[in-house]
Amino acid sequence: MLTHVVLMKFHPETEAAQVQELERLLDDLPNKIMEIQMFEFGRDVLRSERSYDFALVALFANLPALERYQKHPDHLPVAAKIKAMCASLAAVDFYGSDGSAAEAGTPEWERDPFEMLKR
Repeated sequence: MLTHVVLMKFHPETEAAQVQELERLLDDLPNKIMEIQMFEFGRDVLRSERSYDFALVALFANLPALERYQKHPDHLPVAAKIKAMCASLAAVDFYGSDGSAAEAGTPEWERDPFEMLKR
């Protein structure tokens, strides 16, 4: 599974109603985009100096599924709203590992079989 994480730091003038509207829009995405395997989001509760204001974590089967999600017509206006609301955005996309795996990274079935020949 490919994990997609987005951290959002809102502009200081962002109002609570705008965040509520964002939550409503995000909550509806899994109903519209079949590529989403798991979808969680929420506001920061710690509010430390290093904290971001909001986070989103989603799981996708593979990179092509994430790319389809990112280009999906129901995702695009939500992404635009996020960009408009945020002073800072950070994202990371990674193949996770379970506790028994020796290393994280791209799973064998998704690796380019000719990668060794390209070096």
